[in-house]
Amino acid sequence: MAQHVRIRLAGTIAATVLCAATATEAAARTPPQDGAIVLNEQLQLGDIFAGQTLNVVDAQDQVTVETSAQGNSASGSVENGAVTVQSNQDMRGDAVARTDLTLGGDTFGEVNATTQAGGNYLAVSAYNADLTVDATQSNTGDLVSATTEVGDSDARLHGGVAVNASAISNTVALAGQASFLQGTVDQSSSAVVRSFGRVQSQYIPAAGSVTSEAIVNAVAVNSNATSGQNLSISQRSTGDFVEAEASSNAGNGWDLAARARASANQAVLYNEGGSVVTAANQTNTSFVRASALTTAYDFGQAEAQARGVANELSVGNNDIFVEIDNTQFNSGGVDVTATFSGTNGYDAYVGAEAVGNSVTGYACSTCEAFLDATNNQTNSGDVSAVANTTVAGSGRAVITGATAVGNSANFYVSRPTN
Repeated sequence: MAQHVRIRLAGTIAATVLCAATATEAAARTPPQDGAIVLNEQLQLGDIFAGQTLNVVDAQDQVTVETSAQGNSASGSVENGAVTVQSNQDMRGDAVARTDLTLGGDTFGEVNATTQAGGNYLAVSAYNADLTVDATQSNTGDLVSATTEVGDSDARLHGGVAVNASAISNTVALAGQASFLQGTVDQSSSAVVRSFGRVQSQYIPAAGSVTSEAIVNAVAVNSNATSGQNLSISQRSTGDFVEAEASSNAGNGWDLAARARASANQAVLYNEGGSVVTAANQTNTSFVRASALTTAYDFGQAEAQARGVANELSVGNNDIFVEIDNTQFNSGGVDVTATFSGTNGYDAYVGAEAVGNSVTGYACSTCEAFLDATNNQTNSGDVSAVANTTVAGSGRAVITGATAVGNSANFYVSRPTN
């Protein structure tokens, strides 16, 4: 574990704290010649833990805290050539990261607290190159957990606060610029994945947000400047549950928000300037839960937003050709709750969205695009979305919504916002 602390004391306090624990990490920049092969084998058997506890009173400047625990991590890039990346990452221990930040009295600078926990992570970038990826990620550990707790019942956070907690079991991130990305990604996880973020304060006369994210298997691909994609993705989540919980609380909050997002399998792909061919197979048996809670006696704007999805695929191309072959199976339940409770204030926004299986595909709307989609979705799990709103005194506007969908498929020859 590497830890760096920088604190200045003399009437004012400015603190930047970083705590990172990484078991196995590899970084490479591929040589420019064509036909290069990068072989990555990573096995993590033990548990990874990173934790910080801080007590800060009457800070005059910013307070920033970062805590990270990662099992296996690998990254690389290729420029002006061609490379094949063969990566096998195996996580068998737990990854746990926790931040506890107590803030007493008046804190005048902005507060930022971020906690991240991950099992396997692979990131590869291509620039004017051909990238072939054969990536396998497996997590058979018991737990991936990220927790961030900030504040105190008498804390006055004058500069605002941003609390983040992110737990992801398996991650593959690919990026391309004037490049062609192809290959296969296979992800499986039996670990429980959990994130929790919370802020407690007496007074926040600025933006105060809590964001909590929990994902079992995640794939993100972004390519532009005349790029193309041809990828096959397989994701399996078999753990007991995946849970994201966000709680934002203040006696008086001017702009208060809690946002929670939980997903078992997620793949998001976007391209510009070439064709996109995607084959995806997502299977989930885990229980998915997302909960967002915001409370304030006096409030200006208050928000509680929660979203839970078992299987989610999004494929977009700002060019003329998209081909999608999608199969999704969910037997795990999805439970989403968003709650706001306040007494006197102005505007309250509360939203809960729960989805069993979701697929979205879109292509360019102004260039006579062609979209070919084959879609098979099966959902046998219960799906529930509940929004609870209480304004005990007086308020100006209350806007709420709750949506529960078993299977959702949307295909556009445009962006979904057009």
